[in-house]
Amino acid sequence: MVILGFDPGTAITGYGVLEQQGQKVSVATFGCITTPANMPAPRRLQRIYEEVCRLLDEYQPDVVVTERLFFNRNETTALSVGRTIGVILLAVAQRGIEWVEYTPLQVKTAVVGYGSAEKKQIQYMVTKLLALAETPKPDDAADALAVALCHAHSAWARDLQTRRG
Repeated sequence: MVILGFDPGTAITGYGVLEQQGQKVSVATFGCITTPANMPAPRRLQRIYEEVCRLLDEYQPDVVVTERLFFNRNETTALSVGRTIGVILLAVAQRGIEWVEYTPLQVKTAVVGYGSAEKKQIQYMVTKLLALAETPKPDDAADALAVALCHAHSAWARDLQTRRG
């Protein structure tokens, strides 16, 4: 199974592609889609859309995963992230790919084993679990890998449960 995880944002959208065979999970690629602050919003979203389409076409994921949008302070950021998720979902829907979202609590629990884990703990575990030489930079790439890893762990557990009947 190929899992493409996104950490959506208008300035920086992190992405991470994992390949899973049974319990073995490996990194195919990770990185960020960036847009300049002075670029008009519609053009920024178009650039994100084009890059998401490129990733979908190149890696042919079986599933795309994102973290569920959660905000409590900055509505402007939430609207911006929501627009980016919309662009990602459009590209995913056009290709008929499954989309799953996870809460921050689910991601932290799956990756660290603790729902109140700090960002540094998540980055550390992503690095160790995926046998990376160093922590993915910027943080958005590590976050995208974390949500993809959450799905890999969840999918494996669901598959095991299904086989047990």
